[in-house]
Parts: sequence; structure tokens; C-alpha cells
Amino acid sequence: MRAYVMTRYGGPAAAELREVPVPEPKAGELKIRVHAAGLNPVDFKIREGQLRVIRRYPLPIVMGNELAGVVETCGPEVKQFAPGDRVFARVDKDALGAFAEYACVPESLVAKMPERLDFTAAAAVPLAGLTALQALRDELHAGPGQRLFIPGGAGGVGTFALQLAKRFGATVATTASPRGEALVRRLGADVIVDYTKEAFETVLKDYDGAFDLVGGDTLTRSFAVVRPGGLVVSVAGAPEPATAHKDLGRPGLAPLFWLASLGTRLRGLVRKVRYRFLFMHPSGSDLADLARRVDDGTLEVVIDRIVPFAQIGEAFAHLESGHAKGKVVVRMVD
Repeated sequence: MRAYVMTRYGGPAAAELREVPVPEPKAGELKIRVHAAGLNPVDFKIREGQLRVIRRYPLPIVMGNELAGVVETCGPEVKQFAPGDRVFARVDKDALGAFAEYACVPESLVAKMPERLDFTAAAAVPLAGLTALQALRDELHAGPGQRLFIPGGAGGVGTFALQLAKRFGATVATTASPRGEALVRRLGADVIVDYTKEAFETVLKDYDGAFDLVGGDTLTRSFAVVRPGGLVVSVAGAPEPATAHKDLGRPGLAPLFWLASLGTRLRGLVRKVRYRFLFMHPSGSDLADLARRVDDGTLEVVIDRIVPFAQIGEAFAHLESGHAKGKVVVRMVD
């Protein structure tokens, strides 16, 4: 089968399309014929070696973190799915494997696709949707009366986060360029700051929390937007000690994360604002929640572009440019 394989750590040349053996499901796994797979910043961060401290992959390895397709066969002990089911998944973080014609995924990480979506749209949901859902529901506890700041609302995670925050009842502010303003307004943003003209921290004050999707200077300045006692959650900053325990189950990494996040946590301490880094976790039950929201019309999937599998290198180049509005998806089957 064709697969997009990482052969070493590095730039775009470190991964290539090649032929690899078709995987077979183990106990509790589904073998899925992949129809489409979503691209995410974590994919090129893995390729560049940015996550080697947390997880070292055996090379070569088939890349890819999310997919949509059809169950072809079921391994022993599978109870919830059958051949022919249309499914989507955020695959096992340790195994990867979504950028291939077939993938084997534990059934606990899989859910039935939303009925109203095709495969390309469904493949755009798992990683970004789960990240937004878990950050807003489990960390920021988004709800009525809350004011939340979500910079980068036109991006892959941002488009889901804006909608979910509004569905939870929060008032939401975001940043956007003039090109992205109409999109974030349609998704429900109450306040939009044009970051090409204004510094958001001069406009926004006393928000209950922030969900940082950008990192760097944006994360640093987000602390000025949040009230004392509030919380900044990031998926783009430095992991902090709680991440090692809560998200990774690897307490030995806590001292390293303590040092890596020291500057960020000190900025929060000065303003009496808490800081949390989030590693989302794959979850079939959370995916089923997202599928229900899509099917009842309360969650829209925003696609930037769909690219044939043969052009996955070009798709990565576009994603890495930082200009995508919504998700970039690779189509495996016409």
C-alpha cells in the first residue's frame, strides 16, 4: 500500500511516499480503509523532532494523526463496530499511521462518522475538534457568563473552538486578519481584533480565560487580557509540570517541563493568572459527542483545501506557511 513515511527527523525531505506492507489488526483493533486524512501542525513538529523529548518514534514510521474511512476487518474482541462502518478517529499517539491506504486503530479511539459529512470533512474533525472540546470543557470549563479569548480563531483548532465556546454559552473574542474576519464572525465571535492593525491586549481586558493556539508572543501577551484568578490554556507554548502527570502519565518529565515553562509561569504569577499546557487525548466517546454536534447542525467543519494523496508534500508546505483558514485534508480515495 502507499503511505507517507518519515525516514528521519528534519525538514520536508525527511518524509516521502513509498510502498509499505498492509497492517493487520490486533485484538481490539479495527483495520480501516482510509479515504481521507487531516493534516495538523503536530505532524510537521513530529517530523522536525520537536517532540522527541516526549516521544521517540521507531523509524521509519508512517505519519498521520487523524483519518476517516471504512472498517475493512475487525480484530478479535472488537464489540462496537463491523465491516462496512463509516468511521473517523484520532489514531494512537504512539503508533501514528493515518497517512496510508490502510490503518489499524484501537476501537476505543474510533467513532461513527457524522452522517451529514463526507470522508474529507470527517477527516478534518478528530484532532482539532478533540483539542478544542477538551480544552474548553475540561480545563476552561466554558459556560454561560464567561468571557473567553481565543486568538487565531480562523485556524484548524480555532474554528472548532469558537463554535464550541459559543455553544457552551461563553462570550468569545478572537484575532483575525481582514481575510479571516468574515469567517470568524460567521462562526460566532463576539469581538474581533484585527491583529494587523491593533495589539489585542490594548483592546481586551478582564477576560475569564484564554485558549492560546499560536504560542510565542501571542501567548506572552495573552496574560495581559485575563483577569486575576483566570486561566490561560495553551497548545502551542511550553509544557508545564502538570502536563507530565495529567496528560502524559510520565512524572519523570515534570522537572524538565518545570524548567521549560518557568518564564511563562512567572508571567502568569506576576498577573495572578494560572497557566496550563494541554496535550489532548484520543477518545472515541468524545468523537461521538462531536459527531452528534455536527449532525444536529451546531458544529460546522471548515476546510481550507483538499489535496490528492500524491500531492501531500505540497499540502504540508501550505500548512507550514501558516496561512490555512480551517483544515487541510488529504484525499486518499477519489
